[in-house]
Amino acid sequence: MHTDRGHDLRHHGDAEVRDDGAALVDLAVNVRTGTPPVWLRERVAGALGSLAAYPDGRAARAAVAARHGLPVERVLLTAGAAEAFVLLARALKVRRPVVVHPQFTEPEAALRDAGHSVDRVLLREEDGFRLDAARIPEDADLVVIGNPTNPTSVLHPAATIAGLARPGRTLVVDEAFMDAVPGEREALAGHTDVPGLVVLRSLTKTWGLAGLRIGYVLAEPGTVARLERAQPLWPVSSPALAAAEACMEPQALAEAAHAAHRIATDRAHLLAGLSEFTTDGLRLVQPAEGPFVLVRLPRAAAVRRHLRDLGFAVRRGDTFPGLDDTWLRLAVRDRTTVNSFLQALDRALALASH
Repeated sequence: MHTDRGHDLRHHGDAEVRDDGAALVDLAVNVRTGTPPVWLRERVAGALGSLAAYPDGRAARAAVAARHGLPVERVLLTAGAAEAFVLLARALKVRRPVVVHPQFTEPEAALRDAGHSVDRVLLREEDGFRLDAARIPEDADLVVIGNPTNPTSVLHPAATIAGLARPGRTLVVDEAFMDAVPGEREALAGHTDVPGLVVLRSLTKTWGLAGLRIGYVLAEPGTVARLERAQPLWPVSSPALAAAEACMEPQALAEAAHAAHRIATDRAHLLAGLSEFTTDGLRLVQPAEGPFVLVRLPRAAAVRRHLRDLGFAVRRGDTFPGLDDTWLRLAVRDRTTVNSFLQALDRALALASH
């Protein structure tokens, strides 16, 4: 287990709903509910007949490339975005990696496991956790940032992130949640005009494929080649390749775009409900642009425990560098679920205040 300065970098939202949490209403994991859809499950099941053959990723790789308007040499398929972080940590020769926090902790954990000393840039609550490019060390030769960022739900301007590019620097942008943003505004996926740019995408969140492990890297051909050499043979299974190909098709992209608008509507409902608790000391990070929101409130650890007793799992914030145990991350859910959660939150706050 990777811990550093009091932060468990290997704690993720699924820990909240394992074992005794399996029966809880899940606001801890950022996977869209009701997924994968039936048509996608059928496409994955259809690949089971080819399990005797070694996986052939050419069609899926071409589909991802076409979706982003890139040559296939700029695409690498991976066993989820998490594998991509491990490949980057192991394959790239870097002297001063910098991770912008708070964000998904796996990039730093992978870098540390590969023997790197990692510098942190901690974005500040008083700045709304927005990126201040001036705080990135000039000699950093690897910079990692999420957009929109987990857990803050901040969407950084693409131009600000692109402005971090420097000669000799690899700029890694984790866009695992970008397809939950209507129009994918501020996306850098598909850009070839930013030197050293590496964009990571995941099919886990929007399509409910956490158990299948499928994601991809978009980068300069030389970077893709280095990462590919660090992969084992056949790293992505045939069912996962089938899923990747299916999720790049026009009807799938249209469904994802519709889901992004629905998430935005549901998030607005959640934020409106949470704003009623500001008199209880609750503070919201806004504007929120991802399928989750970050809140700060007194006695958050006690509130989280009471919420579990009331049937709801939420994500603790103290495992993210830059946050402490006064923070909670809440996944966006449908209006009915949110209404039930808000009632439970009202009760949990009352119990925690006693």
